Amino acid sequence: MSELILHHYPTSPFAEKARLLLGFKGLSWQSVLISPVMPKPDLTALTGGYRKTPVLQIGADIYCDTALIARRLEQEKSAPALFPLGQEMITQTFATWADSVVFAHAVSLVFQPESVAVRFGKLPPEAIKAFMADRAALFSGGSASKLSAEVAKHQWPAIMTRLEQQLQRETGDFLFGQPSIADFALAHSLWFLKATPVTAPLVDAYPAVCAWLGRVLGFGHGTPSQMTADQALEIARNAASAPLPDEAFEDLNGFHAGQAVSISATDYGVDPVAGELLFAGREELILRRTDDRAGTVHVHFPRFGFRIQAH
Repeated sequence: MSELILHHYPTSPFAEKARLLLGFKGLSWQSVLISPVMPKPDLTALTGGYRKTPVLQIGADIYCDTALIARRLEQEKSAPALFPLGQEMITQTFATWADSVVFAHAVSLVFQPESVAVRFGKLPPEAIKAFMADRAALFSGGSASKLSAEVAKHQWPAIMTRLEQQLQRETGDFLFGQPSIADFALAHSLWFLKATPVTAPLVDAYPAVCAWLGRVLGFGHGTPSQMTADQALEIARNAASAPLPDEAFEDLNGFHAGQAVSISATDYGVDPVAGELLFAGREELILRRTDDRAGTVHVHFPRFGFRIQAH
């Protein structure tokens, strides 16, 4: 079986989510470090234009978005389970909410001027300006609206109080008793806030949340080894893609295998990826595309949060 290769950078909250998923599963993986800002030529050679972090590569199969990465890791190793039986809807729905609503609040709070001054204090002004411009581009053109720091500060206590109450009364050590995708989807935004003394008190004021977060972060990151981007591209060029899923499903919008399409996120980072639609299932979309450096790859997207457009 091909090795797991995670394309990420250390300070990315969604990359931390993926690293914790790998730790929860007790998996070994290869770490390819990417730039936090565009351009990312080594990454987009694999993805066809998708720029968000992280991306999971397994041979010539490229998995975009942590919701789909979690499903792929569940296939890789079924236990311990990210989607406990009988909790599939509640855990994944909560995860979607946390990855969007809680993350939007965390981003607003982290990038308020007082926090930026501390977080990026050692960087030259031009580097800070370039980073903020990159993030402005990342969050333009999609459905995700920028939350003002004032609104984020106003609403944050309600989010955290509800979380504190549930964790105080929960019979187990995690959000729904046993650990699940819900815990990891929430933990990364709080980890993001904990990175500086300006925003850490927004988490530290809630003792049950802090204890829970410690348990989630305690799963660690598995066993990573370093790999270069060139090595990852060589692996993609020389690998055969995995067999397509065996799933009979008729797309409600009439998309079918063999069509020339583009797929893009709907919220932010909406850069389209063009290719041949190979598979449209209930949860997953797969494109085939060819790149001079990466060869022929299959790029996988979740259905939820992404759109298909015919060419």
